[in-house]
Amino acid sequence: MASSANPTRDDFAKMLDEQLGGVADDGFEGRVVKGTITAIENDKAVIDVGLKSEGRVPLREFARGEDSHGLKVGDEVEVYVDRVENADGEAMLSRDRARREAAWDKLESEFGEGKRVEGVIFGRVKGGFTVDLDGAVAFLPGSQVDIRPVRDVQPLMDVPQPFQILKMDRRRGNIVVSRRAVLEETRAEQRSELIDKLSEGQILDGVVKNITDYGAFVDLGGIDGLLHVTDMSYKRVNHPSEVIAIGDTVTVQIIRINQDTQRISLGMKQLESDPWEGAAVKYPVGAKLSGTVTNITEYGAFVELEAGIEGLVHVSEMSWTKKNVHPGKIVSTSQEVEVMVLEVDSDKRRISLGLKQAQQNPWEAFAEKHPVGSTVEGEVKNATEFGLFIGLDGDVDGMVHMSDIAWGISGEDALALHRKGEMVSAVVLDVDVEKERISLGMKQLERGAPAAGGVSTASGSSLRRGEVVTVTVLEVRDGGLEVQAGDDGATGFIKRSDLGRDRDEQRPDRFQVGQKLDAMVTGFDRSKKPNFSVKARQLAEEKEAVEQYGSSDSGASLGDILGEALKNR
Repeated sequence: MASSANPTRDDFAKMLDEQLGGVADDGFEGRVVKGTITAIENDKAVIDVGLKSEGRVPLREFARGEDSHGLKVGDEVEVYVDRVENADGEAMLSRDRARREAAWDKLESEFGEGKRVEGVIFGRVKGGFTVDLDGAVAFLPGSQVDIRPVRDVQPLMDVPQPFQILKMDRRRGNIVVSRRAVLEETRAEQRSELIDKLSEGQILDGVVKNITDYGAFVDLGGIDGLLHVTDMSYKRVNHPSEVIAIGDTVTVQIIRINQDTQRISLGMKQLESDPWEGAAVKYPVGAKLSGTVTNITEYGAFVELEAGIEGLVHVSEMSWTKKNVHPGKIVSTSQEVEVMVLEVDSDKRRISLGLKQAQQNPWEAFAEKHPVGSTVEGEVKNATEFGLFIGLDGDVDGMVHMSDIAWGISGEDALALHRKGEMVSAVVLDVDVEKERISLGMKQLERGAPAAGGVSTASGSSLRRGEVVTVTVLEVRDGGLEVQAGDDGATGFIKRSDLGRDRDEQRPDRFQVGQKLDAMVTGFDRSKKPNFSVKARQLAEEKEAVEQYGSSDSGASLGDILGEALKNR
């Protein structure tokens, strides 16, 4: 048994444990402990942390920025024990590591509580920047520097400022922070404070910050409001730049505040008198007014009657005669037009206008100028299976039914005698203003004296449509014959297809200059030059013979009937 004067190895171990607080040397590694500076040698501090040997720490690790370390012998400091003993038998200590460990402990606590942390941007790396969080290094992504992209980050570097920790992993040593989150939170707080001071209906001044196609953003002193294009003026505004410009100071009224989204809607026109007040009295139904075409659409045109009041002229109310035509072919933007008020709805702020109602109904005008029984002249606009459409004065059309084209021949044959573009004369049979219809007759001009229904030709002679005359061949052409009525009458033309019913009869070369033949007057061209037809004469004689002597079912052949009819002429 050992005496107290000669302590055993166990006694030394016990004494060491008591000195170190019951922790073995290797239990120090990886811990932050307190130590005492025993000496300052050159650029290092000698520190005793209670181990077998002291450790040395560079003085620069104690310095902060440009400040000196300010250490002296006897000062107590915290250091990190990296290794209890190195190859030289000294303890491996680190002040930087101790600061980082302390910083991590603090950051983890603040991260858990959602607190902001203070740091300094001190370097640039790929994709962002490095931030010193009091010893711990964090990563600041480029997208998290500011609310808007920052071109120059230099003014933000080496300046203490708040950050928000987005995520951290102590085991891997990763920390990601955001400056943008702090700015957004601060701005939201400021925005809420400002919104609390505002109220709907409030009138205030603001500065135009930005202009878009749909409106403008106005700075109300730290908070933006949207001034929509429809709330800028009662009159039509095609683009906000027509009314305001960036940098303008404008007086606006707060229309609406959305507390959930914190969006503010502004208006300028609300500060003006509403032109729609009393619109029904100002614009009574039936009133004729002048206005300016402001916009043209597929379904009509908008006409401004005064600043802030527009009416719609529907496409169906634009023209009496032009149907199914795009409004842009009738009116143009900025054109001054005369319109009639058709309907006013002050509640819906709508006025229906008519363009055609401000003009005289062309069918009424035609009826006044050309009463029933009068003779008119016009161009064949179109030929249908039931008649001819004739263009008349006032841009209206009249229709000659196939049964009213000519006497003595069928309606189909009569239609075949006329072509589009031909000038013809007709009698007005009826005018229906409500239904917009004009009925004409051409055969009614064939009966009676030439003065009653004849057409004076260029030569001065008078011929009637349907009249059979003797003509003299003046010239033989491939397309037909140039002929003259009588000895000194009007000259006209017989088309190749009108030289006879049969194809063999339609050869111009079977005729000779000076030869006489009978032909029917079928119409007149624009210069009142007559058109003749042998075929039409033959068809008329055939029909007359059949009516006079009966049909072929009576036992007589068509040739016999025609022969007998011609014999008795």
